[in-house]
Amino acid sequence: MKRGLSNSMGQEPKTSLENKVKKDNGNIAGIVVPKDEDVVYKKYFNECLENEPIHIFSVTKSVVSMLFGIASDKGCIKNLDEKVIDFFPDYQIRKREKTIQHITIRNLLTMTAPYKHKFNPYPKYFSSEDWVISSLDFLGGKGKIGTFRYAPIIGADILSGILINATGKSVLEFAQDNLFSPLEISVDKNIYFQSKEEQVDFYKSKGVNDWVVDSNGTNTAGWGLSLTTMDMAKLGQLCLNEGYWNGRQIISGKWIAESTQVQSVWKARHLKYGYLWWIIDETEHSFAALGDGGNAIYVNPKDRIVVAVSSLFVPRVKDRIDFIKREVEPLFK
Repeated sequence: MKRGLSNSMGQEPKTSLENKVKKDNGNIAGIVVPKDEDVVYKKYFNECLENEPIHIFSVTKSVVSMLFGIASDKGCIKNLDEKVIDFFPDYQIRKREKTIQHITIRNLLTMTAPYKHKFNPYPKYFSSEDWVISSLDFLGGKGKIGTFRYAPIIGADILSGILINATGKSVLEFAQDNLFSPLEISVDKNIYFQSKEEQVDFYKSKGVNDWVVDSNGTNTAGWGLSLTTMDMAKLGQLCLNEGYWNGRQIISGKWIAESTQVQSVWKARHLKYGYLWWIIDETEHSFAALGDGGNAIYVNPKDRIVVAVSSLFVPRVKDRIDFIKREVEPLFK
């Protein structure tokens, strides 16, 4: 992907787009649009700079999906139907809890694992020292394996534990060696929180180039990663290129295709899901990584376009995919 800006867009459409950002999407930090591997548009808002990372919330999940693709390509993960519990031989399954024994990696990647809680138990999760074990404790119950159950945080961290046990490296080390370094993405270090206030400050921060870990040093999988808007655009371009970057195969094209096609459906909301990616339009095979506050990596293979949007955290933002498809994408078709 060429980082130099192509001048394929006139000043009037730019001004119109930027006015709509300021009027209706005021928390946007940056927008980067690669088309046919040229960056055709980039703009930063709210005094945010190009080299300032932003916490991307659940976009982290889609990055973890890429890491599972790499781990699978390397043979570290032999089969997505491997049982989750097999990666944690020291974990003590509670009496009468049989469901957990049948939950697979595929169930976690497709959000089709059942959980004991009706509502996400954030206080209990965040107060625990080991977020992987805490998440394992929540698995199972009376729910049915195979039914979509979106778990924003609980459950995703089990995937971090699996990556650590399968690769012999921390999630950040594995990502640096196999994904971030080839794409020239810089994530410097882990970040620990000593208090709830530090965590809230992190949500609102910009320029913090870290990945959150629990007390045991396990990186989060459902949130907690900070990237620049350009980093997000690169990851989208990697997917658009079927896993190739500068002539090198970073992730197999098979994994990219499989992880970005419909694997499960959230019937109550009419939403389709791959392996930690949202499926936007099956006809054009567009898909997206989406995070709280309106963070997004949108990929449209049909039109050879990527739209990366980073956002400062505010609750209840307008639909970012609607904004991308209505206001951004049409400018570059």
